[in-house]
Amino acid sequence: MATTQQASSGNVGRTVAIGAATGVVAGLLANFLRKAAVQAPTVMAGRWDKALAAEHAAALKIFDLLEKTKDEDTARRAFLLMQLKHAISKHAFQEENVVYAMMRDQGLTEAADHLNHEHGYVKQYFFDLTEMAKDDPAWLPKLKEFRVLIESHMREEEQDLFPKLRDQLSETQNKHITAAMNKEGLKLA
Repeated sequence: MATTQQASSGNVGRTVAIGAATGVVAGLLANFLRKAAVQAPTVMAGRWDKALAAEHAAALKIFDLLEKTKDEDTARRAFLLMQLKHAISKHAFQEENVVYAMMRDQGLTEAADHLNHEHGYVKQYFFDLTEMAKDDPAWLPKLKEFRVLIESHMREEEQDLFPKLRDQLSETQNKHITAAMNKEGLKLA
């Protein structure tokens, strides 16, 4: 009798271990697929500067949705602000860890430092908007002020600094930046 119970107990233990391992593998796979789906639009855009411009456009669409909210739409504001914060944080991580670093390596140090400095103000706006009550009548004007900063930052990157960097780099270097940027983006996706 004891042998049958021991065998049964061992089978249960193995079944639990297999089930747990399967759950871990499924969870890791699901997380990887989620990350790949979040990073896919950036990867699909191709070249690093086009990918960052696509991310800029996506962020502006979230701003559009936020600007359409009313003071009583507090849950929607909180949710969209969270989405915007995630999108811009991932985007900034890619820029700071790859593009701005390459700008410095290519002699565009002052410009890279200026852009990085502006990212500090982006974080300040996120802090302020997160801390403010979402039904505060000053919330939407603060968001619009934030958008002005973001749009100015995006224009400077897309129309001046990124083309300047892209043109300074060889085709191999541009491909390397694209791959490195996508790798960094996948980390936070």
